[in-house]
Amino acid sequence: MADRTPETDPLPGRDRLRELLDAVLDEDNRTLGAMAGDAYASPWHFARQVSRGAGEPPVALRRRVLLERAAWQLREGASVTEVAFGSGYESVEGFARAFARAYGRSPGSPDDGPRTRDAHWLPAPNGVHFHPPTSLWVAEPPGRGEPDQVTALLVHHDVEDTRALLEAAAGLPDGEYRRVRLPGHSVLPWDGPEGSVAAVLDALVWTKEVWLASIEGAGHPARGADDPAALLARHDAVAPRWLAAVRDVARRGAWGDRLVDALCEPPETFVLGSVLAHVLTFSAHRRLLVRALLRDAGVAVDTGDPIEWLTRREK
Repeated sequence: MADRTPETDPLPGRDRLRELLDAVLDEDNRTLGAMAGDAYASPWHFARQVSRGAGEPPVALRRRVLLERAAWQLREGASVTEVAFGSGYESVEGFARAFARAYGRSPGSPDDGPRTRDAHWLPAPNGVHFHPPTSLWVAEPPGRGEPDQVTALLVHHDVEDTRALLEAAAGLPDGEYRRVRLPGHSVLPWDGPEGSVAAVLDALVWTKEVWLASIEGAGHPARGADDPAALLARHDAVAPRWLAAVRDVARRGAWGDRLVDALCEPPETFVLGSVLAHVLTFSAHRRLLVRALLRDAGVAVDTGDPIEWLTRREK
């Protein structure tokens, strides 16, 4: 992939991102003229802008991303006919020829390859790829932004400290566990009130479940029960997968990769490095908050200091 500059980056900001998503990848824009019309530009000017910025003509970009989506849909069990017409092809035969050229196999043949995040990706000059179920992934060149040992320590401390707090809360009577001690308190406006031990601990676990689903390309997860035993089970299910996802991003040096959520209005871009920073920032705040709530409920807890945690770990 060529180096990106503010002038050549295909996704430098929200306006350009929306142009890419809405004009090139809109389900109804199957021709260059339709794409250009949505972008209020002539076909020649629009094609020149996208080709210069993304390193790929708009029609080729659309065709490739839709083929990537088709490969994922076929693996999930969709029929070749359904996928062919959903990808904009006028015949199953035309789709089958395009798919075979791209993937070296017919769309009806079994795909026994590994189920990785990028198994359906095709070579791209710009890092823009389909990310299931309805998003885009914008990959940075490998080797950039690798995390240091301090970041790795914070990630592991977060997971282990959350589990320790869940265990500490397990001894509370249900009334004390759910008692609202901070009426109307919210950590983040879109997460709702977090004035009880139960609400804060639930948010700690739920945050990782949601972000991990986005990174893995899974559907929006169902929110489970929030009693201490259920939360502990949810945490133990998500924690190893979260650690594995962070290790995978670190291994690939992919902290600059961007996940484009096409379901948002307007579409939003999340840089993986900023996702990790977000999770760690608000998890640290919530862990300190729940400690204060637990103390108010009469439960003795430590300070949550990573120094003390690492000292105990190394003994």
